Amino acid sequence: MAEGGAEELARTRLGEAVEVAEAMRTGECAVEIAAAADAVLGSFRAGSKLLLFGNGGSAADAIHVAAEFVGRYLADREPLPALALMANPSALTAIGNDYGFEEVFARQVRALGARGDVAIGLTTSGRSPNVVKGLAAAGEIGMLTIAMTGADPGPAGETADLVLRVPSGDTPRVQEGHMLAAHTICEWVEARMADQPGA
Repeated sequence: MAEGGAEELARTRLGEAVEVAEAMRTGECAVEIAAAADAVLGSFRAGSKLLLFGNGGSAADAIHVAAEFVGRYLADREPLPALALMANPSALTAIGNDYGFEEVFARQVRALGARGDVAIGLTTSGRSPNVVKGLAAAGEIGMLTIAMTGADPGPAGETADLVLRVPSGDTPRVQEGHMLAAHTICEWVEARMADQPGA
């Protein structure tokens, strides 16, 4: 933690966030965000859906992103089919209890996913076993898979079709980068769907 008062700490953390955002802007992350955005857009235009999953803060981020698609981000438009797999605690606890926590996303993916859907797994480490298994299950049924990770994508990156790497190894900065990327994806998809309703 930075020495000094709360204001100094705030300035330090804000500076770190700016550095990561700038690295995202100038590096490969912008290309990866664009690829993910186009993949999600294509899936929605084809009448398919988006499944998202992650643990802890990434679980909250996945729920947040699903809400942006089902509700709205910046513009009024038709709702888009997105589902966060952590939002059903009965399913999570039943699957975790009966099959093990590593299966909580994979089993739901097999139940709810279909060929042509998109799966986004969020894992700051790239190594969350249940996220990796969820992405693998999605790939097996013909879904397009996207791993949102930190600088080291780990096994999740090896499993996914597309990888969106936030160039940091610091969990809070990676989570912030994930939301920046996700909001950009939401904005792109929402604008294109509003331009071509029903397309």
